Amino acid sequence: MSVPDGSSLVSWRGQALGAVCELQIHHHDPEQAQELIRLALARTHRLEAMFSLYDENSLLTRLNRCGALEAPPPEFVELMQVATRFAQATEGAFDVTVQPLWRLYEAHFSQPDADPEGPSAALLREALAHVGFEKLVVGRDRVALPRGAAVTLNGVAQGFVTDKIVELLRAHGVVSSLVDMGEVSAIGRRANGEAWRAGVEDPIVSGGVAKVLPLVDRALSTSGPYGLRFDPAGRFNHLFQPSTGACAARYASVSVVASSATVADALSTAFCFMEPEKIRVVARAQGVELVHLIDPHDAGLTIRV
Repeated sequence: MSVPDGSSLVSWRGQALGAVCELQIHHHDPEQAQELIRLALARTHRLEAMFSLYDENSLLTRLNRCGALEAPPPEFVELMQVATRFAQATEGAFDVTVQPLWRLYEAHFSQPDADPEGPSAALLREALAHVGFEKLVVGRDRVALPRGAAVTLNGVAQGFVTDKIVELLRAHGVVSSLVDMGEVSAIGRRANGEAWRAGVEDPIVSGGVAKVLPLVDRALSTSGPYGLRFDPAGRFNHLFQPSTGACAARYASVSVVASSATVADALSTAFCFMEPEKIRVVARAQGVELVHLIDPHDAGLTIRV
């Protein structure tokens, strides 16, 4: 498709990182744009093979199974270091070591006679004993965690991969693109000069759009308990408060606009457990531009930092 500046819009849509993903590139050479898409997908699949929880041969799965990785690739170390920094910046609200809680809730609710009140207090205490980002040992040559601990990167890996694709496209001279690898990031503007636009999924009305946000050299990430619920009543979901093991319930969704998708991804997860004033403090310190909160009663609050 030709656009006003004479470039073509070359697009790809498919599956990666457990989500529907999309690339849109404005380029004066459509063949080169197709080659960039090929390179972007190759990089995506390489990183997915590191960070996936669902691939039994991924580096992350090996770390959780064996307790250590020797000589891990630089990108794996980088993401683990990033995760530690966000854990510190959010006072533990973001914590990649919550995987034992996922295992507990999944095992509990997979039982045909599961107690609708959730796992017992004793089992919750046992899982929480293995949670805590300070348990991680992250070094350039080795990543390790103690017996019983386990890591999930689902709250930050999509943003990290999105940023790596943006980095690749910029390095090849792309000045107008929308990258969606589970989180959305815009390079520049559309060829007609307008901002790229990204919709925030309505957490209450299935298939709806709660808000549309303009993006120019910015990234958007949305998190919320609607993403996965363990029980029919919807009381228990995939977002866990690391300090208590409770599931997120304060907001129906949290959307963050930031300069990088990694920042937006990690903080949209952490902010699910924070009051608005605390969110404002952390957002300002992390260079976040905007936070949009939707509460369970369908009221929206936009925090401009």
